[in-house]
Amino acid sequence: MAIPIKKIPAADSLATISNVLVASFVLAGLYFGRELLVPLALAALLTFMLSPLITRLQRWLGRVGSVLCVVAMMFTVTGAIGWVLTRQTVDLVNRLPDYKENIRTKLRSIQFPQDGPFSRLSDTLDELKKDLPGNTETQLESDAAKTETAEARQATQVEVVNGEDKRVQFMREVVSPILGPLGSAALVLLLLIFMLLQREDLRNRLIRLIGQGRISATTLAMDDAGSRVSKYLLMQLVVNVTYGIPVAVGLYFIGVPNAILWGALATVMRFIPYIGPWIAAAFPILLSLAVAPSWTAPVLTVALFVVLELFSNNVMEPWLYGTSTGVTPIALILAALVWTYLWGPVGLVLATPLTVCLVVMGRHIPKLAFLSVALSDEEPLTPAEDFYHRLHRSGEHDEMEFVDNYLKTNPMSSLFDQVLIPVITAAENDHRLQLLEADQLQSIERGMSEILDDLEERLEGKAPLVTASAAEAGCLICCVPARAYRDELAGEMLGQLLVQAGYTAQNASATMVSGELVGWVRDSAPDLVCVSVVAPSSLLHARNLCSKLRKGFPDLKLVVGLWGSPGKNIDAIKVLQDSGADEVVTSVAEAAERIVRMAPMVIPVEAVA
Repeated sequence: MAIPIKKIPAADSLATISNVLVASFVLAGLYFGRELLVPLALAALLTFMLSPLITRLQRWLGRVGSVLCVVAMMFTVTGAIGWVLTRQTVDLVNRLPDYKENIRTKLRSIQFPQDGPFSRLSDTLDELKKDLPGNTETQLESDAAKTETAEARQATQVEVVNGEDKRVQFMREVVSPILGPLGSAALVLLLLIFMLLQREDLRNRLIRLIGQGRISATTLAMDDAGSRVSKYLLMQLVVNVTYGIPVAVGLYFIGVPNAILWGALATVMRFIPYIGPWIAAAFPILLSLAVAPSWTAPVLTVALFVVLELFSNNVMEPWLYGTSTGVTPIALILAALVWTYLWGPVGLVLATPLTVCLVVMGRHIPKLAFLSVALSDEEPLTPAEDFYHRLHRSGEHDEMEFVDNYLKTNPMSSLFDQVLIPVITAAENDHRLQLLEADQLQSIERGMSEILDDLEERLEGKAPLVTASAAEAGCLICCVPARAYRDELAGEMLGQLLVQAGYTAQNASATMVSGELVGWVRDSAPDLVCVSVVAPSSLLHARNLCSKLRKGFPDLKLVVGLWGSPGKNIDAIKVLQDSGADEVVTSVAEAAERIVRMAPMVIPVEAVA
């Protein structure tokens, strides 16, 4: 079966190429401009984090005073923490040699089985080493001694020939690695101070630059991004601190030295998603192996991190975050990889906030909507789109599974109005655009009919939702299609709701022409008739049928259902009412409610809800 291929206009092709080029240019700019963009991003995120505190202090200290006060507080806290951690690190380095004998004892206690694979591998390697020509221990020691002597002579000669090499080497190996981070930190601090002082001015300039006349949408996007990022950073700081403090306390009671250092490391490393907590856990676990004479302390240390990680992920984060960041887990993982590749370790830390900003931009800027679809945690397909997709998959036959799951949380009227009728309309529109063959359309309509038959069988085994019997009262509702089979399917949906409410409902076939439909109504003698119209069936067919029915049955109660219409069309309603319709509705649920009120039997409206 050949599926027609829709030709892509040249303008769309050029737009696609343009988008690819722009995306490539942006990625290249992010990569090659990271020396400037990384400090700028860090300063912007710190601005997001500190802005709420500055806003509160600004009432009493003014803008400049509040900024200086917050920056001074940040310096004080950072300096105090740095001093404590430096003392802890120096103490750890001084005490490491004392743990050498304990490590040897641990290694001796690990014994492999005599005939195990590890012992066989070790014996094989020893035998191969003996067979190597000239590979004796004496020869190796001699070669090592000669190498060390040659290196010492070379170093001496370098020092004699060039007396300045030692200072240049010291500058290159010791001073340069320190000056680089210090310069970046100073740049971040300078940008942070100016961003905090001029945050309102920067905000207005961004609105004018990005908004391009869409002030409302741009303001909403910036407010959304700012609130999400600020809340995320603040809550992550709280979660990490509430994680690091128990780590320090637990390690102190277990007996692991320098517990404050490891608690602070756990707090900082937890800003790195996924791998950060376990990197922080590796150091105290190794230290517990070196310090403790038994295996109790290492086991307790591992258990401490596992319990705290589970508690933080399943209790603290849902409680403090309240709502998610709006990004899917797989998107966070991919974003972490991309930003780490572009900006290194700093990009890994900034991955989540930057991705949140991209998702918010995609929600509010139409040209960037693909970012929201690709990264956000919102459902990628509506229920109707998901169901339509399932109907297209050949051999799966999981449509009823979808219907069963949908009916667990939604009424049947919602299934008809929000899923089945939009799918019927979408299939017919695709057929008219030559995206669906006629046999594919028939296959979809046949699948819809089978689903409705299955739902009808379920209704037959249930009692109506009312105590009185509408059939005994002689109340009959007839549904007539305006033109096509899709109209007949919608009429069958309405009939099932009416049967569920206790009425007797009949549905005419779409193969009848208008004259035959009038005759069928005359033979059935109903109390009320509903004309079913599903787009793209035109208003003209409904109007002609209404005129014929009103002319043949002046006292007949007549309802027209414009299923799937986006809203009330006043002109269409007036045309249909002039043609004889008593009521015009746009949903199956509304039609059932109106019919309950119009039919000659008093039945609670809740019966069709």
